[in-house]
Amino acid sequence: MGASGGYDARHFARLFGLEDRSFWFRGRGDLITWALDRYFPDARSHLEIGCGNGYMLNRTRRVHPDWRLVGTELYDEGLDKARLRMPEGVELRRLDATRLPYDEEFDTAGAYDVIEHIDLAGVVLDGLYRAVRPGGGLIVTVPQHRWLWSEADVAAHHVKRYTRGELYGELTAAGFRVEHVTSFVSLLLPAMVASRLAGRGAGNVEDELGMPAPLNAMAYAVMRAEAALVRAGLSLPAGGSLLAVARKPGASSRSTSW
Repeated sequence: MGASGGYDARHFARLFGLEDRSFWFRGRGDLITWALDRYFPDARSHLEIGCGNGYMLNRTRRVHPDWRLVGTELYDEGLDKARLRMPEGVELRRLDATRLPYDEEFDTAGAYDVIEHIDLAGVVLDGLYRAVRPGGGLIVTVPQHRWLWSEADVAAHHVKRYTRGELYGELTAAGFRVEHVTSFVSLLLPAMVASRLAGRGAGNVEDELGMPAPLNAMAYAVMRAEAALVRAGLSLPAGGSLLAVARKPGASSRSTSW
């Protein structure tokens, strides 16, 4: 995270036991992996900020064992768990996301549900812009829709939920060219709204994720169907979260879809 944001470090231990089986982490991870390979097929290095317990960084390692991978995290509690997942070849560093020291070192970077915790999100995106090489790019995920704000966001220490226009504006202000934006957790949005109205997750951010195995499997199947629509080229208009693909100018890009 960053010095200007917030997070409850106790969540790392609670999430560590959920991530590998949670429909949400798995479904989001499927989309991120697709986006990296679809938009940056020549990449050989990747920086992930706010890597937490290392779930997504480990997935990237499995798909691309030959890449240079660096994960940063402000909290030692997350890094300790990430080290349980990571081999020695993955670099893990304790860093403030608002003070990234990198200068055109990486082909790609990722910030997966990170910048919504930080008041100075623009500073973080500026640092990520510096960190990637010209022609390289960034994958970002954030929670979507202001009207979905609830006590679950307070428990998660969110600063905001994004609109599509806000995310696009922050990325372009940092210098990136946005190539694709889509909602996800779209088909499950009615269930998410019902959960928020019922107050589920209000005191414990893991409550929404720790559902019984049959429901979890059903939810993951829905997210896989949704991901197939995204891979087919659709930009879903509404959902609990947003995914954006952005490129640092310096190489040819695909047409923008947002």
